[in-house]
Amino acid sequence: MECRRCGSSLEKPGDFCLVCREANADTVVLAAERDRATITMLEEDRFVGETTITTVPEDGEAVVVELRNFVGRIADEIRRKRPEEVYADGERAVLRGVRGELHYPFYRVDGEDPVETVRERRGERAFDVVETPPAEKIGGSHSTLIGGRTGMRAIRTVADHPHVKKVIPGPIDAGGTGSQSGLRAKVTRADAGGNVRMLLRDGSSVQENRVVTTARDREGGERIRADLNDVLEESAFR
Repeated sequence: MECRRCGSSLEKPGDFCLVCREANADTVVLAAERDRATITMLEEDRFVGETTITTVPEDGEAVVVELRNFVGRIADEIRRKRPEEVYADGERAVLRGVRGELHYPFYRVDGEDPVETVRERRGERAFDVVETPPAEKIGGSHSTLIGGRTGMRAIRTVADHPHVKKVIPGPIDAGGTGSQSGLRAKVTRADAGGNVRMLLRDGSSVQENRVVTTARDREGGERIRADLNDVLEESAFR
């Protein structure tokens, strides 16, 4: 394949051109199974190319190294494209690992055809991206979080999302029903302005935290809510 801007030869479809320093794909769609990952490159709505990476799942102690290598190969392939954003569907263990290795906006997407779903979504008005570091997004009059360091990790996980402007911790209610499952986190239904609430539960304590997003309406907020809950689940907070 040749670079669509300068005509230089590219090793793989959709690769970032090292000659003219321009990207040849702005979006990557990852469909990951436990033994196979299909990476599709798009430039706007145009299909650029597709790459498949496979592995042979191991058992026992060997599975850790095998999965890490599989995830690393997927992440390396995506980095070659230098996309603006990544959409992913499939096996959670694989997606969790890939998300952790990449620094691009990373969104979960579902549907029978993830690529077509992404194409349809691209026609909608895009959300603004917030570049502020997660720690600077957390503020408000209540500085105490339930769950200690674990609660702060859950809050930072949400604050790290590119479409979250601010997380405002609320007061702690210690009158809930006790639980021995440890700290759990969940993002609730969006309001009319696209903002959501993040509930932290630890034992009998519950804390409701306001999450300000870049969504402009309830529908957009629901998309961000679903993605935040996916992130929390992949991070073992749900």
